Amino acid sequence: NILYHGAMIQALQLAQALAVSHQRRDNYQSLQTVELSLTTEQAYVVQDELIALRCKAQASSVVGYKIGLTSAVMQAMCGIAAPVHGRILASGLVPEGASLDLAAYGRLGVECEIAVRIGRDVPQQTNTLEALAGYVDAICPALELIDDRNADYQCLDGPSLIADNAWNAGIVLGRWQPLPVDLIDRLGCLYSQGLQVDEARVGDALDHPLSSALWLVADLARQGRTLQSGMVVMTGSIVKTRFPAKGENWRYEVQGLGAVGLNFEP
Repeated sequence: NILYHGAMIQALQLAQALAVSHQRRDNYQSLQTVELSLTTEQAYVVQDELIALRCKAQASSVVGYKIGLTSAVMQAMCGIAAPVHGRILASGLVPEGASLDLAAYGRLGVECEIAVRIGRDVPQQTNTLEALAGYVDAICPALELIDDRNADYQCLDGPSLIADNAWNAGIVLGRWQPLPVDLIDRLGCLYSQGLQVDEARVGDALDHPLSSALWLVADLARQGRTLQSGMVVMTGSIVKTRFPAKGENWRYEVQGLGAVGLNFEP
């Protein structure tokens, strides 16, 4: 019991340090040191504490999850070979077409994803795409905002990224619509200032957005958690993270599913 409570105190201390680091907009640093070696399980406990602090500070609540590092291009970019998940807060829901001030972030990145909305509580034992599809209410093209705080991508590690809530800084959702049969073959295109800068298949993120969500179901089950009705799941970026500049506008369009966009103040 003493060891357990000691670990919990340490997790809270790490979460408080992370919260202060974000407030000061310090550059991102790994939590792994000679004195401290975080496991994945311990990192999620730190994330729990960080989210509790944010919910209290922002009078907010958890409305869903983001899954990161689901595509080969993103795993290569970050040097981490497995997905991770973080929490999405209600205070992080950004209206489509909004204008954001980049100065409010350390370094803001934009990721292009498919969001999934859960229609019914998902049992922990759900283990096939077909079964999971029965619990999905709708999907939409979506942007995830990440704040990497000028991280050195040569020095990333999974536990530190997990503890820092996988860098989630908000999401922007497009129009909700039914799940199409041919979703994985749809092209997603990212535009900046009206010019296309990247494209990829929706299926480039773990083969299918529901594959990402299914991975999350299993990952949450290990923590005794479930996906609940009404939650939003961000299923991972199909292209590498892009970092907008002041005065730019960005738009992500998926074939047949419409587009979602953001502006950035001059």
